[in-house]
Amino acid sequence: MTRTTTPRRDDAGSRQSAPENRSRAATAAYPTKNDLPEAARGEAVALLNQRLADCIDLQTQCKQAHWNVKGPTFIALHKLFDEINEDVEAYVDLIAERIVQLGGIAEGTVGVVADRSTLLDYPLALATGAEHVAALSDALAAFGRTARVGIEEMNELEDADSADILTEISRGVDKWLWFVEAHQQGG
Repeated sequence: MTRTTTPRRDDAGSRQSAPENRSRAATAAYPTKNDLPEAARGEAVALLNQRLADCIDLQTQCKQAHWNVKGPTFIALHKLFDEINEDVEAYVDLIAERIVQLGGIAEGTVGVVADRSTLLDYPLALATGAEHVAALSDALAAFGRTARVGIEEMNELEDADSADILTEISRGVDKWLWFVEAHQQGG
């Protein structure tokens, strides 16, 4: 396997090079007897790796909210955000395992996620329950939207199984969005 170098920053902030193993393309295929056409599998792997980056980012945002929420609704939100995280962790695994089933490489490192995620960065200075509810509901809504786009992409590739996985994830995310948004409504 070819090793490449990627510029990194040292403790003083100057750029340096560090070896990295990102030379293999997302669409790299391992042999499989899966009967989807190879080209469709390659496209599905690339698209699913994008969803994987978004999903891992969503998971870290759930934990950010879980760790840092403050205020009178602390315990309820702390527990809710952790429950959401647990389901999102399962979604991460579903997507990653589907990528590998298709003969691809699940690309879920921090560096890849930072480069690829389409979700907005989670604000680090939030404290109140209301602030975390607003930020996490934005992240859940954005990820739900990308999951639904992914369903359409998989349908175009005639990959019903990947579309089904993304449908399951979309339903779950919409449920959690409802739970989080309920904290903004009616009170």
